Amino acid sequence: MIQLSILKITEYGPWTLTLGSDREHELQMLQASLYKEVQKLFSDKNCIVFLNRADEFFVVSNGLELEDHIQIQRTLEKLFDIRLNISIGYGDSPFEANLKAYEGKKNKIMLNIEHNIFGFVNSKSKSQISIMHLDVDNLTSRRQTNSPYEISSIIFELYSKMSKFFLEKNSLTFFMGGDNFMVISNDDAKKSVQAFINMIKSDDKISLNCGIGNATTGREAVKLATKSLDTIREIRDSGKEKPEVYELSC
Repeated sequence: MIQLSILKITEYGPWTLTLGSDREHELQMLQASLYKEVQKLFSDKNCIVFLNRADEFFVVSNGLELEDHIQIQRTLEKLFDIRLNISIGYGDSPFEANLKAYEGKKNKIMLNIEHNIFGFVNSKSKSQISIMHLDVDNLTSRRQTNSPYEISSIIFELYSKMSKFFLEKNSLTFFMGGDNFMVISNDDAKKSVQAFINMIKSDDKISLNCGIGNATTGREAVKLATKSLDTIREIRDSGKEKPEVYELSC
């Protein structure tokens, strides 16, 4: 069982128009500041935030109760002129949790009217969460023949393929910057990751590494996923034959 909390800026389009035409630089600074604060507030509670779009965030929020969300909303409302709503959902897979949160928002199932919180909370679940951390192996060599923009195009095409592949496994993929991706995953996605790595290697001549972390909180699962990815690099750098997938649990 996984719980997701989805934060979205409310009435963002109409609000941006009040800033006039010379607003884009201000919006970019605002979005960066908002992401930083949302990540800090949730990571302090052992959760992890993924930037879905600049005006929307997905949080792996296992263990968080409604009161935790209210506290975070109060802090954000004090810091920013804009307002956010939160929709919460849970399910046996990340995609199902996403649908449950969407259902709560769409059907206006209010958990807290004052702070604009919708959905369904399952804070008591101690189920393990699985996060996969993937990166491109030796992207540096590509920079010898491809310009920075061409590299970005390659990475975004990879992101598109990765998102589609793992969505079919009821899992959610997020681009983390650079050549790094994370997948909020389930057992089906974990069992399929080697097949995805093989497919990308065959079709696109791109080699991937994947570290997997399993834990009861989002932040701990990400920590173990990254530690697993670091372990792959350490094995590679030692001169031994490296695995393409490595997994740690706590």
